[in-house]
Amino acid sequence: MGPFDLSAILLTLAAAFGFINYRWLKLPSTIALFLEGLVLALLVSGADAVAATLGLGNWLRHLIEQISLPDILLDGILSLLLYATAVNEDLCALLKRKWTVLAMATLGVLLFTALMGVGLRVVFGLVGLGVPLIWCLVLGAAIAPTDPVAVHGILERLPVPGTLRSVISGESLFNDGVGVVAFVTLLHLAIGSEQDLTAGEVAFDFLKEAFGGAALGLAGGWTAYQMKRRVDDSTVELTISLALALGTYSLANKLGVSGPIAVVVAGLLIGYTTERHVNSERSRRDLPVVWAMIDAVLNALLFLLVGLEATMTISWTTPALLAALLAIPLSLTARLFSLTPALLMHMGSTGKTSALIVLTWAGLRGGVAVALVLSLPESPYRDPMLAVCYAAVAFSILVQGLTLEPIGRRLYGGEERRAEQTRAG
Repeated sequence: MGPFDLSAILLTLAAAFGFINYRWLKLPSTIALFLEGLVLALLVSGADAVAATLGLGNWLRHLIEQISLPDILLDGILSLLLYATAVNEDLCALLKRKWTVLAMATLGVLLFTALMGVGLRVVFGLVGLGVPLIWCLVLGAAIAPTDPVAVHGILERLPVPGTLRSVISGESLFNDGVGVVAFVTLLHLAIGSEQDLTAGEVAFDFLKEAFGGAALGLAGGWTAYQMKRRVDDSTVELTISLALALGTYSLANKLGVSGPIAVVVAGLLIGYTTERHVNSERSRRDLPVVWAMIDAVLNALLFLLVGLEATMTISWTTPALLAALLAIPLSLTARLFSLTPALLMHMGSTGKTSALIVLTWAGLRGGVAVALVLSLPESPYRDPMLAVCYAAVAFSILVQGLTLEPIGRRLYGGEERRAEQTRAG
């Protein structure tokens, strides 16, 4: 089956599931697509068990095997998804909480990686799976970043103050880059390719990737802005935006700096300058619509794939299932403690408990975590690590995603009503 046929099948499934959700389920699109992909895979597996001669399970498994999620996401559509999210972000609101966002996206990710890694070492030991600590830390780094696509899909419905919304959104944009850098560094240590590196050299590489990515994003964004302000054609401006997202990410990978951070910084800069300094009124109107469409289509394909992968690629042995179930409360606990220092240092004195609850529950995982773990080399630890990763992703999307809105409404509903009354008065 060629790439065209694969794309046609996936787009058809995504369109059908999108229609079902719009007409009947009425869930946030990311949750609905993940759930529908999961249900489809389970139905196919069930049909295969009842009537093996149909070969539906083998067909779906063969389809998924031809689609390398790590390659598609990490070396392809992640750049477009991050750019589409960043370009619509309110940079001014984000800058007001820059230190909180920075602390959560760096210190928070590293703390989560350490806490989750140590906790997973205990969990795997309890179920009889002797996964070494370094591999547990690798898995912790993969699960650490929140997924910007999943988070932004939920934020549209979340009734919380604007400042908290900016923190949640900003953290999800930047912690992808930090999480990927931490994952790659720990993976190199785990497989022994950097066993002679000192702690100082590891820290230098980490900072080089992060700050190098930010510098590249600023340079690319400024160059694209200078080009965009000299044209009055939305088609040309869209082409420049696409080239910026894909080219910046590709160049970052070649230079050994963080592609996700580079694309996010470039997207934030372009979003800010387009709103204020681009001449074409048509561009201000059309470009956000086009990027929203690109984001929606890629988002649909990604979460459909993640849902399909969850049931078709993992060996759900009893120890792996037990480890996955134990890892869910562990992940929430690690998330809670990893956010507390940043929140205590940088946010106002009022409402910290409510903010911490919402931030902890808003830590949705998605395609990036799955793609990182799928990219791991074959080893005895890979299957249980995949099981834990999928459990964390599924719980965060289905349970946290579906309950975050009522939790936010319970904690902040009174403030929302007062704000509406103030605006009305």
